[in-house]
Formats: sequence, structure tokens, C-alpha cells
Amino acid sequence: MLTLQLNQFSLEDFLANYWQQKPVLIRQGFPGWQDLISPDELAGLACEPQIESRLICRKAGQWQAQNGPFEQYGHLGERDWTLVVQAVDHWSPEVAALVQAFMFIPQWRFDDVMISYAVPGGGVGPHIDLYDVFICQGSGRRRWRVGERGPHRQFVAHACLLHTDPFEPVIDAELTAGDILYIPPGFPHDGVTLEHSMSFSVGFRSQPARNMISGLADYLIDHELGTGLIHDPGRPRQRHPGQINASDFGLIRQQMQAVLSDAALMADFTGAMLSVTKCELDLQALEWPLNSAELLSRLQQAALVRTGGLRCLYLQENIAQGICYIDGEKYVFSAGCVPALINLCDQSWIDAAQLGEALQDMDFVEALLGWVNKGYWYFDE
Repeated sequence: MLTLQLNQFSLEDFLANYWQQKPVLIRQGFPGWQDLISPDELAGLACEPQIESRLICRKAGQWQAQNGPFEQYGHLGERDWTLVVQAVDHWSPEVAALVQAFMFIPQWRFDDVMISYAVPGGGVGPHIDLYDVFICQGSGRRRWRVGERGPHRQFVAHACLLHTDPFEPVIDAELTAGDILYIPPGFPHDGVTLEHSMSFSVGFRSQPARNMISGLADYLIDHELGTGLIHDPGRPRQRHPGQINASDFGLIRQQMQAVLSDAALMADFTGAMLSVTKCELDLQALEWPLNSAELLSRLQQAALVRTGGLRCLYLQENIAQGICYIDGEKYVFSAGCVPALINLCDQSWIDAAQLGEALQDMDFVEALLGWVNKGYWYFDE
């Protein structure tokens, strides 16, 4: 497993002084870096229709972009193009292992690992992201420029590319294998490849309020919740029929706030929504499903590995009740299973000892059996 090394400061210093505040270059954050996937393997993933990918290039000074899947690359030449593939952690266990080095940020904030392969002159142009990103330089060299956060004008350079105007850099550096560039949301940046290179971007983001509210509405509808009507006996005569008066407006707000104030409802909605992945998972269902006895036997010989991209969450609010959320579904177990649930959600690799007495609970064993047979976890053999 890759180990992040912060030579300039501690993790606590990073979180206190840099996280979501200012960019920083971390030299040799991964000393001795070796690429986790080859350019050919990345190109192969971009051939698959279920995997999101883009080709970005410049021709005669004009930006061009195309969404995958792609069948060939030979026509692109040796300069000024980049292949970008999203959520590679879903399809490569080696890439998924990179995420563990950044789990000092909670899993619910994690987005994906985006990987780019670029030839000299390649890049995606100057732009601003709305998420936190750790850009881990792989093989090759890439020059990065990062500007200050501010009122930068953005414009459409191509239907698939939103660029920003030129900016004065506060970081202007050449990255080599093992270097990491952290960029918070809102800071303009531009990377240009100096030689054939790979870049591994570990992204973190939260949901905008409108997405959470929209998701909450869907959750209420799907679960037939929030159906109560306003009750207002003894109301005074209305003298202005077209008016929503202050009293009625207050009732409407109370009706909506009652939903937000329902801690159990909001916990279940939050766990369910945030445990759903935005990209398809590489689930490898077992051709010959196990039974519970076979599962328990194999657990004595091998550990379980969580498939890349699978989201497993629990809330401090209700974990004592044996509740966890996996890929958008709520699961409830006995209190004796709580330590196993915490390990299951916190760790990408788990063995029989970490599952402990939960393996004596047949409800938990049956649920784990279903997850393994479906491909959510697989044996590390």
C-alpha cells in the first residue's frame, strides 16, 4: 500500500492551514513512485462504453475534445493531446489502493481517481475545479501553474471544455514522479506535459444543497414519507385571499423544517444518498455462488477486499443501533455487529478477526454472503 509522506508539515498542519484554503506542492509525497497502471491499460479502459473518458487536443491553436469510447489512437500524433479516464479506481485494484493514502478525509467526500496520459504539449487548458484534488504525478514530467482564487472569467473553449482567462501563478513548478500538487476548489490551474507522462488525480467533493434537496425529495417520494398536511384549526378570517400572510408562511416553513428536524429520517436519507457511487462499479458476481458455510471457511484462509469505488458508510448518529449504508441501501444488524460494521466501512481490506463476533450472527453472515456473491467484496487469494 502506498504511504503518503508529508515532509514539510504534519497531516494536522495540512488540514488546519491548507485544506480548502490554499494550494501547496508536496515534493516526493510518494517517494519511489511506480505507475499503478500503464498507458496501454488506460487506453484499453477508454475503449469500454461504460467507462467515462475524453480525448482533448489542440490543433492550430484551437481546443478540441471528444468523449469516449475510443477505438484507436494512432491518428493523434506525438504532440498536444491528452487522454483522461474517470473513476479508474473502480476498475483497477492497484489504483483503488491509492485512495487509502488519502483517507484522512472521510470517504463520503471522496469522488474518484481520474487518470490522464499526455504527450508533450498535452493538457486540458487553464480551468477552475469545484472540488479538492490531489494531483499525483506519475511517470514523466508536467509543468503546473496555479493562480489565486478570485473573480476569474470563465468561457467555453469547446462544448466539453470550460476554460478561464490567463492568470498570474502563485505556484509555477515542474512535477516529477512522486510529487503531489494539492489544489482546493476555486483556484485556476493549468498543467502542460513536458514529456510522455501519467497523472493520477484523487478528487474530493461535497454535494451542493440543490442536489441534497432534490435527493431528499426523491427519497421522501420513494419511501412515502413527508405526506402530512398543514393543520390549522381556529384560523382567523382571511381578508386578502391572494395573500400568503406571515402566519401561513410560518406554517409552510414549519412543515418543511419538520422533515429536516427528523433526525432518523435525515440520517437514513444521508447515508443512502452519499453511499451511492456516481459511476458504474466493476462487479464480478461469483459464477458459482458460495453458501454460508463455504464463506466462513474461506474467511479463515483469506481476507476480503472491497471492490474499487464501492461506498460503505455509517453515521455517528445511529451506528450504535447497528445501522450502515452500502451502495444506497440501509442495513440493520444487532448491536453485537457494530465493531464489524465499523471495520467493514473504515477498511478496504478485512479479515475474520476484524469481523469478530459478527460472524456468529446469521443475519450478518447472510448479508455478507450476498455482498460477496454479488461482487461487492472478493477474497484476496
